Amino acid sequence: MQPLKHLGSEQLGSKQLASKQLGGLPPVALGKKDHSKVHTPQEKGTSASSQIGLSNAQVKERLKQEGYNELPSTHKRSFWRILREVLREPMFALLLAGGVIYLLLGDTLEALLLLVFACFSVAITLIQESRSERVLEALRDLASPRALVIRDGKQIHIPSREVVREDIIVVTEGDRVAADATLISTDDLLLDESLLTGESQPVQKQLASLPKDAAIAPGGENTPHIFAGTLVVRGRGQARVHATGLKTEMGKIGHALGSIETEQPRLQLQLRKFVRNYAIIGLVAAIVTVLLFGLLRGSWLPALLGGIALGMSLLPEEFPLVLAVFMAMGAWRISQVRVLTRRAAAIETLGATTVLCTDKTGTLTENRMTLTAIISGKNAVKSAPGQNAPGKSESFWKSEDHAPLTGDALQILQAALLASTFAPSDPMDKAIQTLVRTHIPDNIDQLKHLKVLRAFGLRPDLFAVTNIVAGVDNSAMTAYTKGALETIAQLCHLTPENIAAINAQANHLANLGIRVLGVAKTTNLPEGKLPDSPRDISFEYLGLIGFADPLRSNVPAAVAECRTAGIRVLMVTGDYPTTALAIGKQAGLDVSTVITGDEIEAMSDDQLALSVKTTSIFARIRPTQKLRIVQSLKANGEIVAMTGDGVNDAPALKAAHIGIAMGERGTDVAREASAIVLLDDDFGSIVKTIRLGRRIYDNLRKAIEYIIAVHIPIAGLAILPLMMGLPLMLTPIHIAFLEMVIDPTCSVVFEAEEEEKDIMTRPPRDPQTSLLLPQRIWWGVVQGAVALVIAGAALIGGTQFNMPEDDLRALVFTVLVLTNIGLILVNRSFSASLIRAFFNSNRLLWILLSVVVTLLAISVFWPPAQRLFHFGQLQGDNLVICALASMFGLILLEAIKAKWFRIPHRKTLSQPAITGASQ
Repeated sequence: MQPLKHLGSEQLGSKQLASKQLGGLPPVALGKKDHSKVHTPQEKGTSASSQIGLSNAQVKERLKQEGYNELPSTHKRSFWRILREVLREPMFALLLAGGVIYLLLGDTLEALLLLVFACFSVAITLIQESRSERVLEALRDLASPRALVIRDGKQIHIPSREVVREDIIVVTEGDRVAADATLISTDDLLLDESLLTGESQPVQKQLASLPKDAAIAPGGENTPHIFAGTLVVRGRGQARVHATGLKTEMGKIGHALGSIETEQPRLQLQLRKFVRNYAIIGLVAAIVTVLLFGLLRGSWLPALLGGIALGMSLLPEEFPLVLAVFMAMGAWRISQVRVLTRRAAAIETLGATTVLCTDKTGTLTENRMTLTAIISGKNAVKSAPGQNAPGKSESFWKSEDHAPLTGDALQILQAALLASTFAPSDPMDKAIQTLVRTHIPDNIDQLKHLKVLRAFGLRPDLFAVTNIVAGVDNSAMTAYTKGALETIAQLCHLTPENIAAINAQANHLANLGIRVLGVAKTTNLPEGKLPDSPRDISFEYLGLIGFADPLRSNVPAAVAECRTAGIRVLMVTGDYPTTALAIGKQAGLDVSTVITGDEIEAMSDDQLALSVKTTSIFARIRPTQKLRIVQSLKANGEIVAMTGDGVNDAPALKAAHIGIAMGERGTDVAREASAIVLLDDDFGSIVKTIRLGRRIYDNLRKAIEYIIAVHIPIAGLAILPLMMGLPLMLTPIHIAFLEMVIDPTCSVVFEAEEEEKDIMTRPPRDPQTSLLLPQRIWWGVVQGAVALVIAGAALIGGTQFNMPEDDLRALVFTVLVLTNIGLILVNRSFSASLIRAFFNSNRLLWILLSVVVTLLAISVFWPPAQRLFHFGQLQGDNLVICALASMFGLILLEAIKAKWFRIPHRKTLSQPAITGASQ
């Protein structure tokens, strides 16, 4: 039997929803000095529930006149800014230098062609960078805080940037205020305005009449003004917006907050070091080439062309482009599964996740509450312990029995209705109203004849919500409360024997996976004065209500997928242990043991670190204990992803390697502390995101290996003729042509590649492992060396047969392009065979290859293009040689990959990680 004291706040639903119990029909003002009282427009004869707000037409007009509610973004890169950055790239400078040298040599056509290629290079980069920027801009819009506004009489959630002047906004605990506004109703509203004032102490807000000339400034105690960017620490209120965008106090200060990162620091650091070393090698090689060619042959302008060609062939300018495109497109792909990436570093870490800590309500379950059981408390408060498992001997109503509600059950349902907000947003409050509409619809209509004199929301020290309700003439004042059983037991002053009997009833429901609340009421309120706390009221215990929240249908499969991927799934919930065990069993978790929050409090850090190794379910957990769980898992060397939704979850979200905030029911504070946000709060989306994270990382490695490989034969063919005393085979024109192939291949084609077949059956990647593994770099070098040998063999063979210079150049270039296509095909997959990879869907790849083959044919066979590229006529037998040579290279590389680098599809987690994709 679980002790009743373990029943806590999670029974009320998510923390922020519980804090919204005060909405709907707001209370009337009972005085201005008592800050816990509520002041609403009812003082002037207008119900807050009758607020209509702006119409859609008015909103569109204000947006047109005053613009969006946002500050200038320091992250946004305009078209002209991207263009300036591209023009400063070394590759563009080399292309221009090559064009100038051709002009000096009198080769006007070559100079113009090189300038055309330079323009094409700029255009390709502009298109890719602009596309990435558009994706990031869309993600920034998604990442912006949400605002709850009243429009056309309805409450709707919108991006904060769409809030306009005169909008009515609703603010609750954990929200960031969307705009500067003046309160029109409030309930115990406390705001942290330190962002604007620097003062850490929160300030109370309430309705107040200020002089017309009074300054509107943040930091004032008991003032009616709230300001954009400030945090709601406690309470709830409605306010009318009087300033947006640059006209807000935050706008005047000019403090713009970034909401999404466009770079990945760890990856960028690795690539920056690699690019630096690569560039130094290229620069030294180019200088040596120019000096040798010039000194030995005395032709300095051709020597400069050779040096430029070699420099272009070795310049790793694709790396920054690849990183930018992969990170932006990766975040976009993740957003397609309803997950927002707020920090790009999360993309790298996703593939390394070893433990996934998730809450229960709304993540594993649908957060679609149905009131399924009502148990009267009359027998429980009279019986001895152990005699009260629900049965026919007492009032026990279950929805599946399709029985009418009568007697005690009806009274409990009515009390639960009056203890809830009259215009509900909490799923449990909605479930209560749904059942009332079904069985006693007249009671819903009677709500309009009642008013809430005082509403007490959920507090850390009192896990219950309470309404003091009266008629419109203040008659028949009654208090109703519902909440966690231990809190209700305290408010009703129940004896230990009563508590044990109620606990037996609660256990019976919890074993069925039903969440339980206690309900109580009182009519013995003193005349003329409202109590300051529910503790001042002596309640009468009525009974229990139970809610069923079905498991999401995709959860068992998602949990099983995590298991095959080597990821442990832990449930960390504030719910009742028995309920958590029942849901955990349905989800497929390890339900052998459960640890409660009280047990964690009694553990040392070392004991907790040992316990988290074998426990998958944590129940009755408070936010501070979530942080301890995360810290213990990290101490064990785990890579932790943690979900959260409330203000107090922020420390745990920030401490986790990947903080995951709830988009639908989460607070702005939780979202700001997180790395990713679930837009639909679905556990299945987390697993899809991990899968995508692994795919993105895999494809990034493939692109880098291809870049390493493809530059080796290009550089080799730029320097080999100099060593053999032959004319240059590759000039800046030819290398610029090849760059037209390389850039979109490594940045777009590889990004679009499908995932590896074993992507969710391999162990998590070691986060300390570098992106540029020595083994994988050597694999790229091996590929490049094979391609260079084949192209070099074509060069030497053509020389032996005394081919004319232009014919030889056409032969070597064709072999190089076809070998490049082979490198693309080899790097499409770490493990799949060439035939299997060939049939993998990648529309961009086949479009690119079709364009490349077409352009190659034009350059080799069309006379004007032949003259521009200095190509001779390529005969049929030469074409066969080119095709066979490139095919030989492709087959050879596939054989090497199959023998030394291929990853078995059916690898189990007990096997060691395979060098390459799994590391």
